Amino acid sequence: MVYESKKMKGEKVLIVDDVETNRLVLEEIIKDMGCSPILAEGGEQAFELAKKHLPQLILTDISMPGMDGYELCRMLKKNKDTESIPIVFISAFDDPMDIVEGFLLGGVDYITKPFISEVVQARVGVRLSLDETRRELMEINRRLQVSLTEQLKQMELEKRNILYALANITIQNSNYGDDYMERLRKNCRILAQGMQFSPIYEDKISDTYIDTIELAAPLCDIGNIGIPTDILKKTLLTEEEAVILQNHTNIGARLISDLYVNSDYNEFISTAIEIAHYHHERWDGGGYPEGLKGEQIPLAAQIICVMERYTSLTEKGMNNREEALSIMRDEAGMKFGNDIFKICEKISRQFC
Repeated sequence: MVYESKKMKGEKVLIVDDVETNRLVLEEIIKDMGCSPILAEGGEQAFELAKKHLPQLILTDISMPGMDGYELCRMLKKNKDTESIPIVFISAFDDPMDIVEGFLLGGVDYITKPFISEVVQARVGVRLSLDETRRELMEINRRLQVSLTEQLKQMELEKRNILYALANITIQNSNYGDDYMERLRKNCRILAQGMQFSPIYEDKISDTYIDTIELAAPLCDIGNIGIPTDILKKTLLTEEEAVILQNHTNIGARLISDLYVNSDYNEFISTAIEIAHYHHERWDGGGYPEGLKGEQIPLAAQIICVMERYTSLTEKGMNNREEALSIMRDEAGMKFGNDIFKICEKISRQFC
């Protein structure tokens, strides 16, 4: 036999023919190739067997009572589980139009009756080999996609670590303590969680949003990397120095954007940019860099604004919790919104 030297590996071949003799002849030919034949007497039965067994190849007669071979092919190609199974038509007719129609419907080959064993084996063997190659290529592609995804994740992590490293440098050049950014990060997460339970914000804050806020919060002042150290360490600034310092919001947003210029614009990036750019805007419109007012200010920047104020007021034991809240209570409605501050005040015992 043609495939005696290269037996198949038990591939399932669905044989569809309403004539029992034809089914049995094809069954023996397929068995002799080392394949596992599955027999169906008509199109309806074949369609159910194909969905159940997902064969590697289907040999189907064209002219059958009920669902003929063409209609079976249409049904199989419409089903997502069976659409990729190669279909070979078998028929006693060799009208070119029949062959063309079979190809147009998605068939891959055509075998005429009476069956010649060597011809059937050769054509079935070729189609099974091609299908095995296709599946191997799909598996290679899947592995490449997994590998690429992991590489992209690693690149994303490395970029994020670069940003955190730059942010840590800015902290070292400021008057804040070493644990300031860690406290800010945790406090922002706690506030966002509290806001999630408020009817005002429940449709705006998801679990993913909370995770993102926590990751992006330490980057709020990353733009300070471009500000002279002597200005960062001063408590009283001249008007000119204040303008220079305020530019850190633009520097930070641009730095994050530039680092991710060739990346997908994901939620972390957009949130980090919003925070770096707008966390010094004020509820009353008196902030910078754009003088946004009220709900014009991105929510992530509003959260940072409130928590940055609380965290800085309680830095190095400067104020206790009640003292910090008392100062912030007078600023609510001007520096930040009343709604967020009320939630902040309510859950303040959880802050670090």
